[in-house]
Amino acid sequence: MTNFQVEKREWWVERWLELLNSYRFKKRLERGRNYAREGNVLNIDFADSKAKAVVQGSETEPYRVSLFLESFSDEDWDYAIAKLAEKAIFSAQLLAGEMPETIEAVFTASGLSLFPFALTEVRSRCSCPDKANPCKHIAAVYYQLGDRFSEDPFIIFQLRGRTKNQIIERLRQIRSQTAAELEAVPLKESLKMVDSAVESEPIVKSDNKSFWQYDEPLESSLVAIVPPINNKTVLDILGNIPLPAADADAVQQYLTQVYQTAGQQALMSALNREQ
Repeated sequence: MTNFQVEKREWWVERWLELLNSYRFKKRLERGRNYAREGNVLNIDFADSKAKAVVQGSETEPYRVSLFLESFSDEDWDYAIAKLAEKAIFSAQLLAGEMPETIEAVFTASGLSLFPFALTEVRSRCSCPDKANPCKHIAAVYYQLGDRFSEDPFIIFQLRGRTKNQIIERLRQIRSQTAAELEAVPLKESLKMVDSAVESEPIVKSDNKSFWQYDEPLESSLVAIVPPINNKTVLDILGNIPLPAADADAVQQYLTQVYQTAGQQALMSALNREQ
């Protein structure tokens, strides 16, 4: 039996249930919800971008339900996956089977919506004689999908035209290609690229002497200067440097010493001023 009394659901499941709750014919969906609770949805399979279900109704022979969304084009998917690969956090979460909370922004940037805005965007059919859509069998599949989304967030991608394996494989290809391109660039060329990028940025003129000055006094009770709880620097937080292994180790060691020395001197300076 399906249990819908979950205290805390994943955000993508909530989005799906909010879509159902926005439907104005509440009683029609309520009958389907009861069907789902009673276990009348016997099976749900996914073929291409369609969800196909078998739902037991009042008759001996169960009814067959199909459900699908409008698929994105190959061009749209290529753009979206390329954008997802640009941010390591997106790739890491997707590879771990999680749905990033800001993932929808990737799709809206190209005029797409990952989740449908209204239930009318969900195309569905049922073999029952009821002409109403959604009938209680279709509605039961709607609610059962909520549980399926909780188990596998990639289902929403499949309904839009890409399977879990297709997305993960493409993400790995893009990230591997990027890593290979970076390793192929010698250290000197990498530094030239950084210098070029810095030179292309507009230079903001400022008074160096007054840059770190603050005219208003700070409330002493709100200021506490203490050593860091660990020896981590910003380099540890940012992760590995995208350079060939030998070059990366040398640069990492040098910058680590610089950051540790600078941090110690800054702390000593601050403590001396407090005395």
